Amino acid sequence: MTPVKSVEDNKYHVGMWVRDSTAGIGTLTFYDPVTKGFGALGHGITDIDTGAIMPVERGELIESNILTIKKGTKGNPGELKGVLIEDGGALGKIIKNSHYGIYGTLNDTALDKFSNVRYPIALRNDIKVGPATILANIDGKNVEEYSIEIEKVSRKSANGLKGMIIRVTDQRLLEATGGIVQGMSGSPILQDGKLVGAVTHVLVNDPARGYGILIEWMVKNMADANLQSVEMANAS
Repeated sequence: MTPVKSVEDNKYHVGMWVRDSTAGIGTLTFYDPVTKGFGALGHGITDIDTGAIMPVERGELIESNILTIKKGTKGNPGELKGVLIEDGGALGKIIKNSHYGIYGTLNDTALDKFSNVRYPIALRNDIKVGPATILANIDGKNVEEYSIEIEKVSRKSANGLKGMIIRVTDQRLLEATGGIVQGMSGSPILQDGKLVGAVTHVLVNDPARGYGILIEWMVKNMADANLQSVEMANAS
């Protein structure tokens, strides 16, 4: 390294930007019961200051306890607030952090904690505008199914991260959260008995609406991480 003298304080600096670790609450989208590979979030974990995707040397998937909900309103995104239960041990390890989600493998002991219901994977052409549902855990205890409407499906191959525009229609979820909130990223989207995608972003000016990633993009990234592509997956 070659230090450079700063014009601000006349001292030498090496120009390093160090980020030791990061942690947050998100949703596990699906896992492959054969390889135990999983996909989560539907978008990458980025540095809070630079917005860049953080390279992962190692990471862990652990349980969380939701304590309260900050309800989303127009111009103010909501949030699931809680704590990470580190004493319970890791449920799995994170191998890859990408623009299209985080990927890794579950521990054998963690499989009993998740649903064993299998869903066929839907491709882009299988998804249609109309009614659908999402699976979400907003109280830290129960995964519930909530009704939504898929308003638009992108047919452009380069738009996998925002492949769908969705709108929450379930009054239970609207009353509890206002719609889509931080912490719901990765919530599975189901339509006609198939896993079609995952919730990724909320529209700031309309918390009832947001974006979803196509599940085929998450499965492709799972395969790229050598966690095996799947035709059937367990939505979590």
